Amino acid sequence: MKAFLQSPVGIIEIEENEGCISSVRIVSSVPAGKQETNKVLDMAIQQLNGYFAGERKDFDLPLSQEGTPFQKKAWDYLSTIPYGQTVSYKQEAQAIGSPKGCRAVGSANGRNNIAIIVPCHRVVNEGKGLGGYAYGLDVKKKLLELESQNLFTNARSFRI
Repeated sequence: MKAFLQSPVGIIEIEENEGCISSVRIVSSVPAGKQETNKVLDMAIQQLNGYFAGERKDFDLPLSQEGTPFQKKAWDYLSTIPYGQTVSYKQEAQAIGSPKGCRAVGSANGRNNIAIIVPCHRVVNEGKGLGGYAYGLDVKKKLLELESQNLFTNARSFRI
């Protein structure tokens, strides 16, 4: 099943398979026909809307994507990068036990099918250049700016 969401970075296609989100992609248009929905797709839309509104910093969805053991290790790491922060490809490679695997990490991140929710946009070049992004550097920049602007949104204030 697929659902679509209009977002600040374009139309997002969300695909569900066997109760798990299997794909989140930015697409150019919504195909003609009726949009499908179920509980998992509704949760994904709700959580993505919260993310874009600056109200959600983490996702809590069942995910499933096919990949090699190395790719899965790289994707798992992506979900540990805190909202509003970035790491370099080198830092990711070191963190997953492949210190010389910067290019392999970049390739694995490029094959991530669950954009935004598995936040490969948070990985940048070592010199803080944006690096690459499957949906273009403008989209990557918008996502990073959104997170930077909303980093302290909903922070609690305490009276002393």
